[in-house]
Amino acid sequence: MSGHAERDGHTERTGHTEQDEHTAPAGSTAPAGGAEPAGGTAPAGSDGMTFGERVQRAIGITERVNALAYPEQAAIRAEWSTLTRQAVDASFHLIPPVFSDHGVNTRVGVNIFVNQGCRFNDIGGIEIGDDVMLGPNVSLITSGHPLDPDERRSGITSAPIKIGNNVWIGASALIMQGVSIGADAVVAAGSVVTRDVPARTVVGGVPARVIKTL
Repeated sequence: MSGHAERDGHTERTGHTEQDEHTAPAGSTAPAGGAEPAGGTAPAGSDGMTFGERVQRAIGITERVNALAYPEQAAIRAEWSTLTRQAVDASFHLIPPVFSDHGVNTRVGVNIFVNQGCRFNDIGGIEIGDDVMLGPNVSLITSGHPLDPDERRSGITSAPIKIGNNVWIGASALIMQGVSIGADAVVAAGSVVTRDVPARTVVGGVPARVIKTL
């Protein structure tokens, strides 16, 4: 569940009920579902499952998705709906394999295309608008660990990722926690996005910066 730790929405510690609240990045909101301490010993959430149980559930469902053949899109959509607990539109199209660590905190719009090898680490919440395309091996990482060495192994930071309508994210791009991507934007292949992306822009690089306006 490693990720970028500097844009954290909040931090929680294993074995503690204490929670550190930090200022969220501009445009972000509280994580959908929220993060819980790792290890599966956290109190049950609203769905009655612990953090560890949610992770194991997500891994099990994505393993079933990844065993399906590419033409079996109806079965893939059915498993995705089970993973996210959200009915998915018939226009949703996914090429396995796909990976997730929670699943229940991911929401997608209509006419979504997910290419092979994409990763949805959605502890902090992922919201994807309509007509979005994700290239091969795109990673959406909403969680990480505190920078403080004393808390790094026991804490989890998280903040939501929001992707607007008609966004195209190129192959192997990494979108880090707390980032919002505006409508009609393009993220170049291999980019590492650590800051919000304005609508109708092309961004690229490590870290990603605006290359042009559309």
